[in-house]
Amino acid sequence: MIVSVRALHDDQGPWRLSVDVRGRREHVVLRSPTPRIDAEMIATGAAALEVAHGNGVPAPRLLAEDLDGTEAGVPATLETFVAGSTTWPRAVPVSRIREAGAALAQVHAIPLAPRRDLPLRTRPIAVDDFARDRRQGDMATSPLLRRADEWIQSMARPKGPTVFVHGDVWTGNMAWIGDTAWTLIDWKTAGVGDPGVDIGELRKQIAITYGLEAIGGVVDGWEQATGQPATNVAYWDAVAALNTRTDLGPVITKRRDAFLRSALERLSQPV
Repeated sequence: MIVSVRALHDDQGPWRLSVDVRGRREHVVLRSPTPRIDAEMIATGAAALEVAHGNGVPAPRLLAEDLDGTEAGVPATLETFVAGSTTWPRAVPVSRIREAGAALAQVHAIPLAPRRDLPLRTRPIAVDDFARDRRQGDMATSPLLRRADEWIQSMARPKGPTVFVHGDVWTGNMAWIGDTAWTLIDWKTAGVGDPGVDIGELRKQIAITYGLEAIGGVVDGWEQATGQPATNVAYWDAVAALNTRTDLGPVITKRRDAFLRSALERLSQPV
């Protein structure tokens, strides 16, 4: 029996349901389409949870799915509610940033070929393409963003083995208990691609949250966990920075631009 319902994002869902199971209170998360989430993303989230669970990646457990809406009336999934906090400390959490990089390495250890519900991802948060929007004149731009986009468009995308990627790695999608126990949530834009899709996005998110000097721990943690060097970091940093709205507010825009300038400077250096 459902005891209560609470929206986890605005008033559109996903929804946290409190249910009574034989006198025991449990919490689950119901996902269904919203103005920003379509049936394809619901299916992607379900597929991603199955891959994560099958490979031991800390993630919610998929409890039920109705991807064609036969039973629920709309495509929907039910998953376990994850304990922990998605709020990060105000001071730079050095150990947590490194651990977050190591967490991504666990996802990227899973080789995977593209398929319908887990397609190839060439940028984070694939539902958005703000660089394209600026290119087409649908969004204002800036000299820095225009120059960076032209540069990235002129380059060949790095090629390599495709791995499982989360696709939307930021502080709000990592639930923590302490600084070492983590769970990745919200897999609706997951897929397969280069590890840089996730690494660049997390580095960008750390940069706009804590400043440029805090981002090094992401790669340090990833490399320590994999035993391999992260490649094409500057390219993927630039891709992540370009897939943001032009105006993010004075402070965050300044930090995003500093992050993007750093990526362009490293791209201009000979290997």
